This record gives sequence, structure tokens and C-alpha cells, in this order.
Amino acid sequence: MSFSDLYDSGFRKRNEDHFASIVRVAMDDGVISDKEKAFLDRLARNLSISAEDYEIILGDYMSHPINPPTTYDRRLERLYDLTRMIHIDHDFEEEEPLLIRLSIGLGFATSNAPYVAHKALTLVREGADIDTFQDEIKNMSR
Repeated sequence: MSFSDLYDSGFRKRNEDHFASIVRVAMDDGVISDKEKAFLDRLARNLSISAEDYEIILGDYMSHPINPPTTYDRRLERLYDLTRMIHIDHDFEEEEPLLIRLSIGLGFATSNAPYVAHKALTLVREGADIDTFQDEIKNMSR
């Protein structure tokens, strides 16, 4: 096995675990809505999750470990990516509840998640780049 094969399998496994974590958040209420399903479909494509792996993960998402980002900057990067994906084809009022749940799943405090989600959606809607996004979220309380 070559070094590149090891890297590829590790990257794929991390994407699958990340996807399973998002499925777990979507299943928090016991049902995946049509909007959540559309988001999961798009997320699977973006993470290069095969159709076969997609079905396996949906059926057994609890067997995958939760691997939250280990640093605040990585958490903000993931929040930025997820916010952009959610924002693509939803309207603002429908996006916020899903993003609040995802924010909590990423490790933001339950009491802060609504504020973080609202700010994240506002920044993405305004076209903020990743650096501006991170700076604004880090300094929300100014």
C-alpha cells in the first residue's frame, strides 16, 4: 500500500465520520425532513461519499465516531462550510433552525448557538470570505 493510499483512506474515513455526525444531528428529532435530506444529499456529494456508503451511513450512523474539530479555528471553518451549503437553496428563516442544531453539534454552547447561527447566516448571505467570517464570529460580542 502506498503512502497516498493511506492518506486517501484516512481522508475518506474522516469525511464519512463527519457526514455521519451531521446525519446524527439531522436525526435528533427522529425524522429527516425533505429539506434535511436535500442538504444531506448535497453534503454527501461535496464530501465524495458514494451512494453505497451514503445508504450504509444513513442506516447505521450511530456506529461512526463523533470527531468534532479540535480547535476553535477548525470549528469555524467547518461552520463556514456548512453555512454556505445550507444557504445555497433555502430561505433565511428555514436555514436557521438547522444551523443552530449543527452549531451545537460542532461544540458551540447551546445558549450561544442561536446567535452564532444567525451571525453565520448573515455573513454568508453578505458574501463574507472565510477570514472575515472567522474574525466576525470570534468578535461577535464587541
